[in-house]
Amino acid sequence: MRMVADLILLLGATFTLLGALGLVRMPDVYNRIQAGTKAVTLGALSLLLGIGLLYPDWWSKLLVIALMILVTNPIGSSTIARALLMAGVKPWKSVETTTSEQDRA
Repeated sequence: MRMVADLILLLGATFTLLGALGLVRMPDVYNRIQAGTKAVTLGALSLLLGIGLLYPDWWSKLLVIALMILVTNPIGSSTIARALLMAGVKPWKSVETTTSEQDRA
């Protein structure tokens, strides 16, 4: 069981690292919000699962934490994205998208 928990913890750390990398590499704030929210949520839930396998007495606390993450992360990211859109921050458009839109016109 220890080996499975260690693998799940490693998976959670990897997802969290990829989410942090996405925050740096994405072209605009909307993509950064998406990368941060999805990858870090999955990473945090994997870490909580791994901790739960290592410490079975903590399941009730870990379940409450997981539910809070599942509720607050999507709501928070949606609220931030909506506020940015209302403030006039335009989404990034790639060169390929701009070119294909001009071809259709």
